[in-house]
Amino acid sequence: MSREHEWIDEEAGPVVRPYAVARGRTKPAASSTLDLLATIVSTGSPIPAKAELSAQHRRLLSTVSGQARPVAEIASDLGLPVAVARVLLGDLLEHGLISVRPPRDKAATPAESLLREVINGLRAL
Repeated sequence: MSREHEWIDEEAGPVVRPYAVARGRTKPAASSTLDLLATIVSTGSPIPAKAELSAQHRRLLSTVSGQARPVAEIASDLGLPVAVARVLLGDLLEHGLISVRPPRDKAATPAESLLREVINGLRAL
């Protein structure tokens, strides 16, 4: 078997290890802000000339342009492990290409009893 065919899976296509996609990094530079439920949105800024963005970076950027999405959803849609998605998102954040909104504070969400009252009120209509 030639080395060319070693990295191809018949059903999945080319196989690349997650650490290769993240260039060997395991943690994003801005790990504290990239919670699984943090919402990511593109800033719409042009890509800086000094930015070395891979195809995966560009796929991530196109996924969040136009709509805000949680980190976990982005990783799932692109078929990437969450850790790899967080590293790549950290790169985009450093270049100012995305903004991050932290997840809502649990105290800021309505109480379950209030939601039940709304549902019961809607059913009564």
